[in-house]
Amino acid sequence: MPKESLNFPKADILVIDDTPENLNLLSAMLTEQGYKVRSVTKGSTGLRGANAVPPDLILLDVNMPEMNGYEVCEHLKASDRTREIPVIFISALGDVLDKVKAFAVGGVDYITKPFQLEEVLARIENHLTIWKLQQQLQAQNERLQQEIHERANAEEKFAKVFRSSPNPIAIATVSNARFIDVNPSFLKMSGYSLDEVIGNTATELNLGKNTVAIAQTIQLLPETGSLYNLEFEFSTKCAELKTILISLELIDLAGVPCALLIANDITERKRLENEFISLVSHELRTPLTSTMGALDLLGSEQLGTLNEQGQKVLSIATTNTERLIRLVNDILDLERMKSGKIFTRKMKYNAADLLTTATEAMQAMADQLQVKLIINPVEVELWADPDRLLQTLTNLLSNAIKFSEPGDTVYISATLSESQGIEPQENEPLSPKYLLITIQDQGRGIPEDKLQIIFERFQQVDASDSRNKGGTGLGLAICRDIIQQHDGKIWVQSILGEGSTFYVLLPLPVQ
Repeated sequence: MPKESLNFPKADILVIDDTPENLNLLSAMLTEQGYKVRSVTKGSTGLRGANAVPPDLILLDVNMPEMNGYEVCEHLKASDRTREIPVIFISALGDVLDKVKAFAVGGVDYITKPFQLEEVLARIENHLTIWKLQQQLQAQNERLQQEIHERANAEEKFAKVFRSSPNPIAIATVSNARFIDVNPSFLKMSGYSLDEVIGNTATELNLGKNTVAIAQTIQLLPETGSLYNLEFEFSTKCAELKTILISLELIDLAGVPCALLIANDITERKRLENEFISLVSHELRTPLTSTMGALDLLGSEQLGTLNEQGQKVLSIATTNTERLIRLVNDILDLERMKSGKIFTRKMKYNAADLLTTATEAMQAMADQLQVKLIINPVEVELWADPDRLLQTLTNLLSNAIKFSEPGDTVYISATLSESQGIEPQENEPLSPKYLLITIQDQGRGIPEDKLQIIFERFQQVDASDSRNKGGTGLGLAICRDIIQQHDGKIWVQSILGEGSTFYVLLPLPVQ
């Protein structure tokens, strides 16, 4: 089979002419050029063929019996199915009026007989190109209209949700975090009017203590993506403080990157939560103290000697009671920190003494679990609450030891740094600004998806840890609050199966 026969025709052309010689000539010429040609000698037959299978172009004679070319073209243009087909008239009538009438009934061109084959081919190709471009433009317009319609519907739905949502919602530009729109719920929560809010930033409106951090978070949205449930202390126009959760989503408004802020007022929930925690903790402390006293009395054998089974039961009861007391104390500590009832008593204290004291306090636990402790302190003066920092370091060391295997080593070290980075800078100046304390273990490590949440309340890497390791899930949350009270930072890096490194960065007093 010839290769050319496998190719698709360039176009489908319908030729309507009552002269067989013209039909044969046009048919041969167009077929040779790669067109599919259908030839008919009557106008009515041509109309039926065009309606049955619309061609890409029609060559139409004017003078024909029964129905002339003008009438055929009028019928074609009256039908939705054939209206857009380009019609080129071919006729021996060369009068201007004949040409004008051809264009009037919808023809796109007029070729006078006798014609040149090259001219016919050139005009056919030109009009097919124009027709295809028109089809593409029409399709693009239809898609554009559909997109406009869908966008308008989406914007209408968004506007309805935005205005009627019970949650406070705001839209701010990413570039400078300025509000460009807020919903009625936001105005109700803040106490400001729409005119007062639009065009201003959260910092300019004094909407809270951490407004600068929120603005920085908004500006980093193109890199970080969506953020959810950031706790934020919100200040209203009347200086009333509220606790809210903020979720941030990157959106595009007319080509301008913007942040969609959705707030959830949890002030009442936090109040009830803190009241409940405080009430339950205080109510538990009294009976626990009595229970611990009774267990100590039994252990002293003042009420009689216990047999081996009794000693075992007493040991289990004492261990679990001590664990419950630690949990209650941790809850009370955390509640007081959150409510601002715990104040740090800062004084001058040597960092080397702090690390040494923390290591000595945990040495017995390390020896019992056959874990080696290595300390590398640095002599530098801190302005800090030594008791609270000691609480932090012993908590971190306790975790490192508990999650190590016999024979492992836990390292606690300190370095001076000019920067807030993990690694100290080379050729540091004589007056460093920060003390970086690291606690490194060789334990099981922490999964990547847990690295951020372990500093939250009641969060542990494994739920079984609270049973097997005796943890409360509050220690790291307390550590974070203590370090934040010292204007420092705490974070962790870990490789699963290879261990974890906790970092505590503390600012040094200005010399």
